[in-house]
Order: sequence, then C-alpha cells, then structure tokens
Amino acid sequence: MAHADIGLIGLAVMGENLVLNMESKGFTVAVYNRTVSKVDNFVDGRGKGKNFIGCHSIAELTASLKRPRKVMLLVKAGQAVDDFIEQLLPHLEAGDIIIDGGNSHFPDTIRRTQYVESKGLLYIGTGVSGGEEGALLGPSMMPGGSPAAWPHVKDIFQAVCAKTDAGEPCCDWVGENGAGHFVKMVHNGIEYGDMQMICETYHLMRAGLGMTNAEMHAVFAEWNRGELDSYLIEITRDILAYKNEEGLDVVDLILDTAGQKGTGKWTVVAALDEGQPLTLIGEAVFARCLSALKDERVTAAKALPGEVASFQGDKQAFVNDLRQALYASKIVSYAQGYQLMRSAAKTYGWNLNYGGIALMWRGGCIIRSAFLGKIKEAFDKNPGLDNLLLDPFFAQAVTGAQSAWRRVVATAVNLGIPAPAIGSALAFFDGYRSERLPANLLQAQRDYFGAHTYERVDKPRGEFFHTNWTGRGGSTAASTYVV
Repeated sequence: MAHADIGLIGLAVMGENLVLNMESKGFTVAVYNRTVSKVDNFVDGRGKGKNFIGCHSIAELTASLKRPRKVMLLVKAGQAVDDFIEQLLPHLEAGDIIIDGGNSHFPDTIRRTQYVESKGLLYIGTGVSGGEEGALLGPSMMPGGSPAAWPHVKDIFQAVCAKTDAGEPCCDWVGENGAGHFVKMVHNGIEYGDMQMICETYHLMRAGLGMTNAEMHAVFAEWNRGELDSYLIEITRDILAYKNEEGLDVVDLILDTAGQKGTGKWTVVAALDEGQPLTLIGEAVFARCLSALKDERVTAAKALPGEVASFQGDKQAFVNDLRQALYASKIVSYAQGYQLMRSAAKTYGWNLNYGGIALMWRGGCIIRSAFLGKIKEAFDKNPGLDNLLLDPFFAQAVTGAQSAWRRVVATAVNLGIPAPAIGSALAFFDGYRSERLPANLLQAQRDYFGAHTYERVDKPRGEFFHTNWTGRGGSTAASTYVV
C-alpha cells in the first residue's frame, strides 16, 4: 500500500541524516540505495522503530509513494543523477516529481528540468547546505526547477530546514530550472572566500604577530560575539583550542594542502561567462590550487628568500585592524556574489528574491551569520539595489574600515605573508569607487594593434571610433563585441 510521503535514493552521510530529519518531523520516508545492504543496515540500525520503508528496487520505492510521487536523489553529482532519472522514468507518471538534492552544476539542472518536463513530469534541483549536522538538524535549502512542483514539496522542505531566531524557514522557492543550484553554487563560492579570508587572518596572527593558538582562540571567541558572529568564525575558534589525546594542537598537525570539490571553480567560471568581477572568490580558489603545490613550495622556500620585515607595531591594535579588514572584505565578497546572481538572473530569466536568498542563508548553512540579516534588510528596503556596497549600512561599514584595511594589506606585503583574498577585496573596493580607471589606455592599445575601436568622453555612449595610429593602417575597424 502506498503511504510514504517522499522517497529518497542515496543513503550516504547526507541522505541518511536528511531522512532521519524528515521522519522526526512526522513524515514517512521510503529509502533505497544502489547497494541494497545499506538499506537493510539503515532500517535495522539508525532507522529502527521509525517510519521508514526500506526498498530493494526502484519499482518497490515508487510503488510505496503517495501521489504525486516525490523522489529525492542524494547521489554524486554528474552521470549518476542522469542514470537514476532514466531508471525512475518508467515507474513514474504525469505530475510526479524528481528532486536532485546533490551539488549538481546548474547547467545540468537546466537541461534535466527541460528533459523531465518533456516527459510530463516535474523536476526540482535544490541546493542543500549545512553538512552532516545540518542535514540532521536543519539545513538551508534552495529549491528551483518546475514551479508547479513547489506546492507539493513546500511543507516537507520547510519542516525539515533550519529556522531563523524568529522562526522563519531557511528555505523558499528560488526560481525556474537551474536557479536553485546556481544560488547554492554562489553560496559555496562565498564559502570559499570566507574560509580563505579567515585563513589569511590566522596566518597574519600566527606568522606575523607570533600569536599562540590559545591567544588566537581567544580572539576568534571575542569576534564571534560581534559583527563577525558566524558559523565559520565559531568553528575556527573551536579548532584553535582542540587538542588530541597527547595534548598537541591538532591544527598544527594538519598538512597545509587544501582540497576542493569544484563548486568554487564553477562560481568563478560562471562569473567569467557573465563578465562579472568576482575577484575575491577567484583568489580563494587559486589559493587552494597554490596550497596543493606543497613539494614545489618546500623547494621554493629554500631557493627564493624574501626581503621581509618583522612586525614592530602595537599587536593589539593590529588585531583590531584585522577584525575590521576581515569584516570589510567579507562585505565585498557578498557584494560580488550578489552581482553575479543579478547578472545571471537576467541571462537565464530568473526572478530572484535577493532578500529571500539572504534569509535562506541565515541559518543551517555553512556561511550562516548575523551579517546576513543586514543583507536582507538592504534588499527589503531597495529590491533594485545594484550593489551591496551602495546600501547606506554597508557603505558606512566599508568606508569606516578603510584605514585598518589598508594597514593590514600594507603590513602583509611588508611581512611577506600572502593575503590574496583580503588584498583583492581592497583592490575591488578601490576600483569600484574610481570614477576613472586606466581602461582608456587599454582601449587605445586594443585599437592600436587590432582596430578594436573605442568610445569617446566627448561623444554619446554607443558611438565607436578608430584611429590610424601608425599611418600605415586603413580605416577599417573590427566589429565590437563583449565576451
């Protein structure tokens, strides 16, 4: 008899914890895994005595579901998702819903939505953030796809997702086709940036100021009570205090080579496709790539001695400068991320609710922070806001931090300590607030070697001119285009 509210395929860490969350909210869940022994192990283990239906085949899973059937995939992104869609289609009928809860690349979700809808079914691609703990206790969820599917899954999604302190669900409909996975991708890109900036701050404290882990732990604990209050600052505080059984600081035992799964890279590639200056997240991705060159760096450390100074100033004052620089850089990172979402919304025809996205990120996810409440306020006041830096609250915050920010970047350069994300954030801030940039010379260069033309300050925008710089060129100019 069909009585499960939703089915889930994929009982790895996220899937197992998410179905436990769903069941705890009163939903009956049918579960299936390609390795069927995992189904039995789960039903007889963590799921014992609970409202789960263990299934050993796709046919059994779909037969156990209430209509319209709702099947959620939490499997590895890529071919596995396409394979399971093909396996599901013969067992589903018009109006049934396939949900991809993995970290799929948004162009794949655009393609899959169109394909599944062509079969008479509905499709949702939803970003799920919060890791293992979030899946169990309440993740941030960012669903997009077939709008007609949302009313059928809304109650389930909003029951299991995280809630703000005011009780608002950190989940709402994002937009058509790939919008949900795009927003999740940008979330992950911002996560890369936040983590890199915290690491640069830690590096400046440790290598520049000679602070101990205990001293840094105390600083991050204090910062987590102020404007930097966030999940990533909180876990950094905890990591710096964590010791193993032998009393050694675990953070010092970890090899300095960072891994990545690709979502940060996707965000940067999307920014390049959209022509958006996502400089900070780009630097965060490249910093991970540089960290992976461990053997080369060990060799280079011996072969390339640097001319660097030692810190001579007031350490406590500089720690305060670091706090302000980290906060200002964080604002720039979010401003760039929102610029990218605004541009993509125009490209793909999405009607994104930017304040609502900040609310979805307010709880449950990795980048959750008190700061996101201010972003929601900014877009609630002005839904057409071009850039977060132009909101009065954020404009005042970044301009107020300017002196500290510049001291941090200058000090990092003098100490020979790399701070690519914080440095690029300041460079973007200075570029964005520059009424005139040197791109006039760049356009002259392009016109000189390639007859690419230029606009003039004394003529209307949209009129293009070419100069015969050498006297040997003709009057023919290249056509104008923007990549």
